[in-house]
Formats: sequence, structure tokens, C-alpha cells
Amino acid sequence: MSMDSDNLNLVDDLNTQEFTINMGPYHPSTHGVFRAVLTLDGEVIVKEENVLGYLHRGMDKIAETRTYSQFVPYTARLDYLASALNNMGYVQTVEKLMGIEVPERAEYLRVIIAELQRIASHYLMLGSTTNDVNAVTGFLYYMHDREKVLDLLEMVTGARLTSNYMRIGGVIDDLPEEFFPKVKEFLAYLPGRLEMMETLILGNEIFQERMKNVGVITAQMALDYGVTGPNLRAAGVRFDLRKVAPYSAYGKIDFEVPVLKNGDAFDRYQIRLMEIKQSLRIIEQAVQQLPEGPIMAKVPKLIKPPAGEVFHKMEGARGILGFHLVSDGGPKPYRLHIHGPSFVNIGIMPAIAPGMLLQDFLAAFATIDVDMGEVDR
Repeated sequence: MSMDSDNLNLVDDLNTQEFTINMGPYHPSTHGVFRAVLTLDGEVIVKEENVLGYLHRGMDKIAETRTYSQFVPYTARLDYLASALNNMGYVQTVEKLMGIEVPERAEYLRVIIAELQRIASHYLMLGSTTNDVNAVTGFLYYMHDREKVLDLLEMVTGARLTSNYMRIGGVIDDLPEEFFPKVKEFLAYLPGRLEMMETLILGNEIFQERMKNVGVITAQMALDYGVTGPNLRAAGVRFDLRKVAPYSAYGKIDFEVPVLKNGDAFDRYQIRLMEIKQSLRIIEQAVQQLPEGPIMAKVPKLIKPPAGEVFHKMEGARGILGFHLVSDGGPKPYRLHIHGPSFVNIGIMPAIAPGMLLQDFLAAFATIDVDMGEVDR
């Protein structure tokens, strides 16, 4: 049946009008105090703008008013979901400037705690992302297993979230005897749970529909925007500082760098499951190879690095974590700049958001996995 001219004119007049909404800042869907200004055409995103700064605490400047040792606990408040990794990156930076050689046992202890922290961080990302797409059962399973990781971290560091275990020159304490049977029990327990979660979540058709081909980041886009960590590897680039430029005890441990190729939300989710398996390999070897010896180098009580500057980077839970430290020879940093991977990674959102549906934005943003404490500092 053909349409008359009046009906055709009516169809032509049905022009949609773009409108702007604020998404955030609120928990949990924006994973912290993140605000996205979205320009929509119906439910389709036309433009996205990141609005940051709601959590700004001036960490880089606070460092200038604290001694080098006093600033170590502050690093745990950067990416507070991977606090031990921040501790490690900062103390390594000071050690690099001072030329301190860390005892071998301390290096292995650092690796054990760092990889447990990486697992805990990835687990929270996996659980919260699962919750964001309404798979609440999966979220509960992830949180149940994450508690076991936190129990191990608490046993060694005394904290479940913001640990303060690393010290300039080594670590504050050795592993307690009860840690070894517990970590071996954990290493035997987790692989089966990971296999179950892959079946429960990755094999779910609804989950696949929500995640596949959503928020695609190509390898070239990732490199252009400086995206690093699991998001870069999910886009097909096999780059991990633990392999490319080994530090601490990583050069003595055998593990693989997982890589996928699609760069979508599904691959960013899956790559973290794959990385957890490698973290388990690293922890198992580190425990087996753990040498005897001291856990602290001989360092002065009041640390005064020689005048100069240094940049040190490491593989954090969300990508390359860097510290640019400037010393004037005094007991406090003259300048400190923190290169947080979350701050860099979040910059790609305006590039991938246009064209996706509003509901897909949550899945894309969740799998970028940002920590707003690291973004705003």
C-alpha cells in the first residue's frame, strides 16, 4: 500500500532532537566519582565528555611535604584496589635514585604480594562488571573468592585494602609460617573456580550479547591514546613490562603474557581471567624459589637521596604505573609526578563512545577498569 503525500510529509517532519544528560558521579555504575556528559540522539550516544576532579587530593604535592618514607602509605591511596603495587612502584623509584640493592628474598616477597594484589584487583573488576550487566550471581561468586585473596594479604600486610608492606630497601616483615599452607591451599583452589566462572559467565549467551563488539579499541587506537595494561593486550598488543623490562624477581620466573585480538568489552573481561591464571603461576614459583636471607637492605633512618631526578615504571594492575621523582638532596621529594594508568586509559572513552547505545556505555566503561583514586589523585 502506497503512502499519500500528507503521510510522507509527516514522516519528514519527525526529526529527532539531541539532548544532554549527566551520567554520574555516583557509585556503583561509574566505579567512583566519575562524571560523563553524554549527548544522546534517542538512546544512541553522539558525544561523550569526561569530567574529572571530584576526588582530587593533591597527592603529587603532598609528597613534597612528607619525607620519602612517610609518603609510602599515601601511595596505597592512589589505586586503592591495587595498593601494594603502588607501594612497590614508589619504593623502587627511590631505590633507583639512591642505587640501593634490595635483598633477593625481599624481591621475591614483593612479587608474591604484588601478584596477590593483582588478582584481588582483577577480581573486583570482573565482579563489578558482571554486576553492571545484571549478572548478580557472578558478582557474588567473584566477591566470595576475592575474600580469600584478601585474607592472605591481611595475614602478611595487616590490611585488606590499603596495605603498607613495602619499604625503601625491602619489606617491613617476613611471611608468617601459617601463610605457606594457606597460599598452597589457595593455589589449588582457584583454578577450578576460574574454570567454573568461565563456563558460568563467558559461556552465557546473554552476557556475550551485552559484551561482544561493544566499545572496540583497535591496536592502533590503543597505541595512539597511550592505553596500556590488560586493555592494550586485549587489543592484540603483547606488551607487559614484567617481560619487556623485567624488574624485581620477575626475570627469574616463567610465565606467559596473554593476548587477545578483538579489543571489545568481552575480550577486556576475558583477558583478566587469563592474567589471573598467570599470576597464580608466578606466585607458585615465587613461593617455591623463595631464598633465605635478609628482607631489608641497609638504609639510613633518614633517607636523603642525592640531588637528581629519575623516572621508574612498572606493570600495575591497570597498566603502566610510573613515578617521576626529583630530589634536591633533602629529606623530602622536591617534586613528584605520578603517571597513573587509569588517568591515561580513561582518555579513550570520548573516542569509543559515539555510536554505542547508552546501556553499552556501562559495559565499555566497566571493562576499561579505572580507579578514580588514581585518576584524580
